[in-house]
Amino acid sequence: MSRLEIVSPSRARIVMEELYKNLERRIEASPPGLCPVDMSRAFLELAHAQTCGKCVPCRIGLGQLEKLIENVLDGKGSMASLKLMEKTALSIMESADCAIGYEAANMVYKGIIGYRDDYIEHIAHGRCTCSYNQPVPCVNLCPAQVDIPGYIALIKEGRYADSVRLIRKDNPFPTTCGFICEHPCEARCRRNMVDDSINIRGLKRVAADFAGEVDPPKCAPSTGKKIAILGGGPGGLSAAYFLQLMGHQTTVYEMLPELGGMLRYGIPNYRLPKDRLDEDIRAILKTGVKIKHGLKIGEDISINDLRNAYDAVLITIGASTDKKLGLEHEDAVGVVSAVEFLRDVGKNIIKDLTGKNVCVIGGGNVSMDAVRTAKRMGAKKVSIAYRRRVADMTALPTEVEAAVAEGIELRTLMAPSSIDVDENNHIKGIYVKPQMISAIKDGRASVKATGEEDVYIPCDILVVAIGQNIETKHFEDAGIPVSNGKIITDSTGAFKDMPGVFAGGDCASGPATVIKAIGAAKVVAANIDEYLGYHHQISVDVEIPEASLEDKSPCGRVELTEREACERVLDFEGVENCMTEKEAKQEAGRCLRCDHFGFGIFKGGRESIW
Repeated sequence: MSRLEIVSPSRARIVMEELYKNLERRIEASPPGLCPVDMSRAFLELAHAQTCGKCVPCRIGLGQLEKLIENVLDGKGSMASLKLMEKTALSIMESADCAIGYEAANMVYKGIIGYRDDYIEHIAHGRCTCSYNQPVPCVNLCPAQVDIPGYIALIKEGRYADSVRLIRKDNPFPTTCGFICEHPCEARCRRNMVDDSINIRGLKRVAADFAGEVDPPKCAPSTGKKIAILGGGPGGLSAAYFLQLMGHQTTVYEMLPELGGMLRYGIPNYRLPKDRLDEDIRAILKTGVKIKHGLKIGEDISINDLRNAYDAVLITIGASTDKKLGLEHEDAVGVVSAVEFLRDVGKNIIKDLTGKNVCVIGGGNVSMDAVRTAKRMGAKKVSIAYRRRVADMTALPTEVEAAVAEGIELRTLMAPSSIDVDENNHIKGIYVKPQMISAIKDGRASVKATGEEDVYIPCDILVVAIGQNIETKHFEDAGIPVSNGKIITDSTGAFKDMPGVFAGGDCASGPATVIKAIGAAKVVAANIDEYLGYHHQISVDVEIPEASLEDKSPCGRVELTEREACERVLDFEGVENCMTEKEAKQEAGRCLRCDHFGFGIFKGGRESIW
């Protein structure tokens, strides 16, 4: 008789593994607006099923917590029940043998603290505080609230121009976002329950590519009101577009030679071809937006001058200055901020880096733009030094993968220590201190020094990409509240003691994404309109196709292809290829039309006017 044998998974085990995968997909696709108390109960029930039953706190305690939450949901709970739940959860956390009991009780305890109002609402009134509106997940997670199922349905029908018109109701940069949007809308796509999320950004690119130039809608009759907008980036131009549609006359003040802000001077051409950016800007300008170039706030113009000349003033200057490492010799020749480095390239000032070693400090999308740009400028070797792991980088995973494919070296768990310069104050290299992963704080792993010797990275150019700031001095002098490098407004974008002055975008939120700047512009434009005494509404005359009743069989997601890495590093031409029409219609056909089925029949399923 054999001592050991190879065990094959049983049929039950195989089916259970499928169940776990389905459960993962269902959790990933959990929509906004669910009752947190009910979700806690469901989570606790799953955790209780995982217990081995050895220890009493886990076997008995989790069951008692389940019953207490069920009583709350059934309207049988009391405030005494809530206190008992809290004590029970803490007791299990302190006495459970393993992570199954501890983590389950910890999540319940966090819920009692974090959404206590929901528990109290159930206890006092037998109902949930969460809204009974069930928004479409992708629309709800889009900061600009774009009608995503609607424009995908139009793409499926081949109505590309109508798709662009529908997008522009909420986002005047359909082409730009088709190239570089970070697509938060895909995170909770219900298609995840079947196979994988819809390639929403890719389909937006299809609409923009296949539609050609589409004129903006007609503006409302003129109100005679004038609005000054500081900054010609995505936030300022979006606000100008919406305010023009409402009938107000906007004037955009831009200190740089061309419009676009960081879209033009921060994002390289290989990611966002500037002729495609110009398509969106041309459409915005067709609404009658006036532009004044070469004027800088605090030097050529002041807030008070604009307040006297205009009915309202909007500050959307973005975050276009850099953060410093705080090391000696940071002013050495060859040390440059990523903002300055990419801005020069945006101005078509492209230096020859042939034979040079380039090191970039940072792990965000701007860092990836800098290293990939340096590679295209002829650098011999390009490295990234980042103090955390690749998994902790804030850059999109696709951007990190693309950088590696183009030959970029990733030096992770390396924190800048000191800058080495020659007798002419020209950088020779940078010393980095080896780090090791440490305790998790606020959901993110921290790092600490290993105690090993510093590592030397030789470089002729050091690019610092550790974050961005705004220029605040003039605004502080003008009485505008500023804290931690951000302009402080209320939730409407207004200031308490400065009527008629508003702010939005990166300068108020801190560095964020293009689509968040556009979403902020919508909010501020609507509130400026209200401040001026109006209530204009933005809508679009596009009929959405009826939802199909055909079955939705599992089908793979269509990804955008890219040019070969060895070819694309030789120029600044666009990297991504658009889908074919056949691919686009297949991908659009994967949409489950949540605007019609399930979510869409509830109030909030589709908002056709804002």
